[in-house]
Amino acid sequence: MVIAAIADSLSRGVGNVGDTVSQAFFEPVIRLGVTGLARSGKTVFITSLVANLMDRGRMPQLLAAADGRIVAAYLQPQPDDTVPRFEFESHLAALVSPTPHWPESTRAISQLRLSLRVQPNGILSGLSGPRTVHLDIVDYPGEWLLDLALLDKSYAEWSHDVLHRIATRPEAAAYREMAAAVDVNEPLDENTARRLAGAFTTYLEAARDAGYYDCTPGRFLLPGDLAGSPVLTFAPLAAPDKPVRRALYREMERRYEAYKSRVVKPFFRDHFAHIDRQVVLVDALGAIHRGPRALNDMRSAMSDILGAFRPGGNAFLSRLLRGRRVEKILFAATKVDHLHHKQHPRLSAIMDALVREARGRADFAGARTKAMAIAALRATVEETIMHEGAPLDCVRGTLLDTGKPAAFYPGELPKDPARLLAPALEGAEKWLDAEYRVMNFAPAVLAMQPGEGPPHIRLDRAAQFLIGDRL
Repeated sequence: MVIAAIADSLSRGVGNVGDTVSQAFFEPVIRLGVTGLARSGKTVFITSLVANLMDRGRMPQLLAAADGRIVAAYLQPQPDDTVPRFEFESHLAALVSPTPHWPESTRAISQLRLSLRVQPNGILSGLSGPRTVHLDIVDYPGEWLLDLALLDKSYAEWSHDVLHRIATRPEAAAYREMAAAVDVNEPLDENTARRLAGAFTTYLEAARDAGYYDCTPGRFLLPGDLAGSPVLTFAPLAAPDKPVRRALYREMERRYEAYKSRVVKPFFRDHFAHIDRQVVLVDALGAIHRGPRALNDMRSAMSDILGAFRPGGNAFLSRLLRGRRVEKILFAATKVDHLHHKQHPRLSAIMDALVREARGRADFAGARTKAMAIAALRATVEETIMHEGAPLDCVRGTLLDTGKPAAFYPGELPKDPARLLAPALEGAEKWLDAEYRVMNFAPAVLAMQPGEGPPHIRLDRAAQFLIGDRL
């Protein structure tokens, strides 16, 4: 068994070397991971990015497109036959139809390959024709990414952290009562285990709806074909002084370890470990609207997300010796079209401040990181109205709930991000000197000219940061 394992490891190592050499000298591959927390707009981001790379009329900040060096862009069969294909065509149809609607959100991993024919620049431009660069986009739920932090925690550590975190949350009251009533050293009763796991899942769903971001294990919210299996039938319990064999606590511990080894580790090994560029999408405006605690919770979650990456440079020899590492990470605050453009720099500054600590660790490890505010699909137009004798900079769009047009003013974000971060870190219940609102807009009816992708805000700048150097 040991010899077989060593042989398998060596064969995979040789395969990785072959892949690296092939990519370096023939048709390079950029593997772009796209993730985010709930309702951050992953599906819309990928759909608009691909559409705007295929029709590049709205991509002036992507230098290869502005210079006319991208000769063609076309979809190809994805390289991994075991991963579902990202349904680009149906998602785009939902956005550009005469009655547009938002596509279904990400519920599992998917993949899409977009191939670009690019004319080299510089001294190579006159020596060779266009070359092919493959962009493999891997879409996966942010909840799964947060699970990677579990790999470094025992069941006792995870249970202690969760129970401490939910001790004052009203959404967890029913679970806390149920967990306190069980004797964790009693022999395992499967019905008790299922009731505990069900109550904990109900809490996670309520916590996500309330705006919390620390909703792990992620597969409890998106179980897929694992629904009802023992690997998803555990919950956090307080550790007894002397755990008894074959008791409820020991069985919960065993299932937690099985979750890590059979669910989390395969995801890391098969998908996550191969990503070399990453975008993390965040609904920062939604967190600000929900208050200081939600904003601080989001800040903590983004720090955990960045801790799950293996940031660093992807130099040729380093890839041969230690595998891929994430070279660039973009943290993007989405839905910036809900603000007038005068407030866009303020949201970008807030986003930068939220990830500053996590970015520092990644920069130190050799990765490049960036924070910005974007809208992958612009759903509003700007409008200035008079309010109490003074001009008020608003946005106008179609309300998602009623289908009626409306002008909206969300409140004025502070120039200094510390005005938000300080109350968030202090655990304040609400903002003391301001009120921030959010509105859900439906996608607008689009009128695109030939050669143009869907309208956006700074999607071209995001693309330049993520893949521009490889084009």
